[in-house]
Amino acid sequence: MEQLTMTGQKRREAAARGTVRDSAAYDMAPGEIARARAFVREFLDTVRSQHGLTISARAADISQLVVSELATNVCKYAPGPCLLDVESDGVLLDISMWDSGPVLPTASPADPTRIGQHGLELVLMVCQSFTVHSEPVGKRIRVQVPLNGDLSAPNTW
Repeated sequence: MEQLTMTGQKRREAAARGTVRDSAAYDMAPGEIARARAFVREFLDTVRSQHGLTISARAADISQLVVSELATNVCKYAPGPCLLDVESDGVLLDISMWDSGPVLPTASPADPTRIGQHGLELVLMVCQSFTVHSEPVGKRIRVQVPLNGDLSAPNTW
């Protein structure tokens, strides 16, 4: 894993605009899923402690769950390089994950008897928004999680 941490100047500029962001790169393998979760947890801790933003425990848990599910899908369906970008404006946590796989994910129809393959369904249920875009190489998935933990806002996916 390579963490692409912002320089002090870039961090100050982002804070002045009211946003805080960070990035990490992975060569996605099963052990990297835990590292991606830890990266998001540490980012949220930094946002809370150094920037004074309020983040509910539920939002922190949901954010880690979402990253874990997205990273698991990369491991299963597009192993190899992966970029994880996180950004917060104090209201939402924007999570963006790029991988080199060309196939866009689709959620399976609800089936309580199906064993496994519920990850994307979970992501869709707990995120305020979900988008996926093809890129010249691979795809990028972007989700938003409310930092107050309130999921009553309608999903935009």
